[in-house]
Amino acid sequence: MRLTLLGTGCPSVSTERYGPSQLVRHGDRSVLIDCGSGVTQRLLEAGSSGREIDALVLTHLHSDHIVDLFQLIISAWHQGREVPQRVHGPRGTRGYVEGLMALWRPELEQRIAHERRPSTSGLEVEVTEFEEGPILRLDGLAIDAFAVSHEPVKNAYGFYCEAAGRRLVVSGDTRRCPAVVEAAKGADLLLHEVFVHQDMPVIPGVRSAETVERVASYHTLSAEVGKIAREAGVGALMLTHFAPPAADRDRLLAEVSADFPGPVILGEDLMSYDLERASLTYRQARVRISQGDGFAS
Repeated sequence: MRLTLLGTGCPSVSTERYGPSQLVRHGDRSVLIDCGSGVTQRLLEAGSSGREIDALVLTHLHSDHIVDLFQLIISAWHQGREVPQRVHGPRGTRGYVEGLMALWRPELEQRIAHERRPSTSGLEVEVTEFEEGPILRLDGLAIDAFAVSHEPVKNAYGFYCEAAGRRLVVSGDTRRCPAVVEAAKGADLLLHEVFVHQDMPVIPGVRSAETVERVASYHTLSAEVGKIAREAGVGALMLTHFAPPAADRDRLLAEVSADFPGPVILGEDLMSYDLERASLTYRQARVRISQGDGFAS
């Protein structure tokens, strides 16, 4: 099982960190988790495409996690996709997708009539709404959902992925909550969001002190994420969904490493982690990650 970070950012625009999205691959199977801004470009850079995705799984329906869904659908069709996009999401996903496709229906009908491509099946979307429990079983890759705490957002989930005896846990967007620790117990890799409070200053006309505190209240602070990884006893911790995107990397690494003695990886767009080999690739770099039997205190 291989995890590739396609976008490690948040709603704030960044040319380094695109919108939240991850690609999980096992054998010939590919599952996209979330569909943030720029995902189709990052898929190509990662050697994949919307045509090849077996399923899209959504953590929740915040705009930064779903904004490029139509772009994924239309670009995959242009890439020759001949089967419907399969979208698995929490309650409300079906209504969102139906509204999205209705909005673009006039353009789609025009394209279909004028471009005369061999198939229109790739423009169809099959939606499955889920709650806690199993979501997907694809040739040895299993993905389950567990509820997380992202209030006032309802129906927000993290994911537990397993293949070939390796386990990956994706936190989704959440404040610190017991469900993440429980799901991540003994996992090979925990991919967790992070809110870097000290790098989110008050800016008049942009965000007030109240704004900062309210945004922080439904995310996991950098002062907490290392403690979560230690409590869960994970093999390695990788961070994503950086808020703000331009957080001080050195200071963040020092802060999180003080709480978690295992490998701490600050995720970057297009960084990949091979769980079977415990190895990291990023551009031309190749790193072997030394893991013990977990780092629980």
